[in-house]
Amino acid sequence: MKEDIPHRHGTSHEEANPVLSWWVGGLGIGLVLIVAVGLVQPIGVSTQYVVLDGVLLHNVLPDVASRSPYLAKTAQGWTLATYEFFFVLGIPLGALLAAMATARFTTRVVPVEWSKRFGSNPGNRLVWSFVGGFLLLFGARFGGGCTSGHMISGISQLAISSFLFSAALFISGIVTARVLYRNGGARC
Repeated sequence: MKEDIPHRHGTSHEEANPVLSWWVGGLGIGLVLIVAVGLVQPIGVSTQYVVLDGVLLHNVLPDVASRSPYLAKTAQGWTLATYEFFFVLGIPLGALLAAMATARFTTRVVPVEWSKRFGSNPGNRLVWSFVGGFLLLFGARFGGGCTSGHMISGISQLAISSFLFSAALFISGIVTARVLYRNGGARC
């Protein structure tokens, strides 16, 4: 396999060709779901951010945290020592280990397409990444679910709401990408 051959979008050949094919990744996620359901419960991630907020607030202002029905509902004894929290910690850790094991670890903060459209300022990229992540998490909690809960666990249970959520997520993602990266990533 030839390495570092420029791809049509400015990424290297290595980045354009994944280590695993889509079906191997899909089988892996399916096996993780089967194990999770068999051992504890279906996969879901966004609730753990609320749990973290609740535990931190409970350590600083226990009365305020205890009076919040939303935080109390997810409190789990005001501890982070739960299967779900360690599962969430394992996601970035597993990604890091996989990137290091396949020698694809990189610290690039500004992707090529973002740089073409918005410039190469890492601070700008990090701020907008945070804003986008915040909005995604807010929407997930407001809607009572998340991408992993709906798209992995919900679809595997044939939940109509999960199919609708997934379709809406893909449509909004395509529209957002078309708006942000119109004209092939060139500056407006």
